[in-house]
Amino acid sequence: MTPEEWTYLAVLLLCIPIGFLFKRGGHEVKQYGGAAVGLLLTLLLCHVHTWHSLVTILGTWVILCLYPRSCHYLTLGWTFSYLLFFRTVTFFGLPAPTPFSNAVQLLLTLKMVGLANEVQELSQAKKQDVASFSKSPAVGLIPSVPGLGQILCYGYCYVGLLTGPFYRYRTYLDWLQQLDSWAIPSWRPLVVRARLAPVFGLLFLAVSQLFPLAYVQSEAFAGRALPFRLFYMVPIFFAFRMRFYVAWLCAECTCIAAGFGAYPTAARARPGGGPTVLCPRAEEGAPGAVPVEYDYETIKNIDPYGTDFCVRVRDGMRYWNMTVQWWLAQYIYKSAPFRSYVMRSAWTMLISAYWHGLHPGYYLSFLTIPLCLAAEGAMEAGLRRRWGAGPGAGAERSWGAWVHWFLKMRAYDYMCMGFVLLELGHTLRYWRAVYFCVHAGALALLLLGRALAWAGPPASKEHPSREGPPRPAQGPGLE
Repeated sequence: MTPEEWTYLAVLLLCIPIGFLFKRGGHEVKQYGGAAVGLLLTLLLCHVHTWHSLVTILGTWVILCLYPRSCHYLTLGWTFSYLLFFRTVTFFGLPAPTPFSNAVQLLLTLKMVGLANEVQELSQAKKQDVASFSKSPAVGLIPSVPGLGQILCYGYCYVGLLTGPFYRYRTYLDWLQQLDSWAIPSWRPLVVRARLAPVFGLLFLAVSQLFPLAYVQSEAFAGRALPFRLFYMVPIFFAFRMRFYVAWLCAECTCIAAGFGAYPTAARARPGGGPTVLCPRAEEGAPGAVPVEYDYETIKNIDPYGTDFCVRVRDGMRYWNMTVQWWLAQYIYKSAPFRSYVMRSAWTMLISAYWHGLHPGYYLSFLTIPLCLAAEGAMEAGLRRRWGAGPGAGAERSWGAWVHWFLKMRAYDYMCMGFVLLELGHTLRYWRAVYFCVHAGALALLLLGRALAWAGPPASKEHPSREGPPRPAQGPGLE
C-alpha cells in the first residue's frame, strides 16, 4: 500500500467513532460540527489546494441564485469545466493538486450537480404549484433553496468527503433533522457490513504482493508465454476489487456509525437517490411509533457478491460504486443526446471517464464497455430468437450462465488494465500483448449474435425466454 492509501484508511477508521458522537447530536451540532471536521480534514490533507473546492462551491452558489430554473445544466458545465482547469493548473504555473485534493474535488462535483438538480426540481414544482408528489424523484423534494452557509456545510461535511458514497442534499437534510437518532440501529448494521473488510484487505495485500502491477511493464513480462500474459490480468483486477471493497465498506461504516442515510425499509431507498416511496417519518420527521426496521440502502456503495458473481456486463456495473451509478443514470444517461441504449451508454462512459481524469487509460477502458454491451445484447437477442433463451436465462447455474459470467469477468479484467496502467502506451502495449482479445472477441460475438437474429427462425412461443427483453442499465460506469 502507498502512503496515500494508508492515509485514506486511517481517515476512514477515524471517522467511525466520530460518527457515533454526531449521531446523538442535534441539528446544529451535526451541521456545523460535521462541516468543521470535514473542513479540518480538507485543510490537513489538501493544504493550499483547498481553495479549489471553495471556488467550486462559490460558483455553484452564484448559479443557484441567478438561474434556479436552469441551474442543473449550468452547474454541470461549471463544475466539469473547473475539473479541466483543476487538472491542468500546472500549465498556468500553479502547483499540482495532491491526490487528496483530487478526491475531494471529484465528490464535490457530484454533490454540486446533484444539488443544482434538486433546486431545479423545487423551482419547477413551485412553478406548477404542485403541493405533493407520488413518484421519485419528487418524493425527496428539498424544502427551500439553500444559502451559501448551508451549501458550504453540505459540501464540506466529513461524511463521504474523500471516498464517497455520494448522497443528495435531501439525504443530508434528513440526517440533520433526525428526531429519533437514538432509535436507529448502528452497531449491528456496522458489524454486518464490516465483517468481510479485513478478509478483503488481507487478500489485497497478498495478491498485490504476489502479482505486482509494475511487472506488466517489464521486459521479462513481454517474454512470457501468451497464457501467462492472459492470466496476469485476473489477479490485477482481483486486487483492484479488493482494495475498493475495503475502502467503500469502511466509508459505508462511517455513515452507519452516524446514522447517516438511515431510512425505514418502507421508504424503499435506493443507493444514492434515497427514498422512492413517500415516508412521512423519513421525509418530515413526524413523531410516532418507531418503525420496525431501518436500512442503509441510500449509502450502500458496493455489493461484493453481486459484482463478482452477477452474469451480465450491465449488471456488473450496477453493483459497483452504486451511488455514483445512480448519479450517472439520473444526470447523464437519462439526458444523453441519443436514443440507442448502446449510444447512451457510450455517452455516459465518456462523461464518466472525463470525471475520473484525463489519463488515456480511463477512456480506453470505459469506451470498451459499450462494445461489450452491444455484443452482450446481440448475443442475447440472437439466442433468444433462435432457441427462445439467452445464455443468462433460466437457472443461474446453467452452463450458459457460467459461460456468460466467465466472459464478463474476463472483459472486466481486460478493461481494468487500462484503468490501472493509465498511460496510452502502457495500456496499448499490454492489450497488444494479449492480441486485443476482448475487443476482437466482443466484435466477433456482436456479428455472431446479429447473424443468429437474422438467419435463425423465430423461437417457438411454447418456449419463451424466461427473462424477457434486456433491461436498460441504471447508469453505466466502471467506477
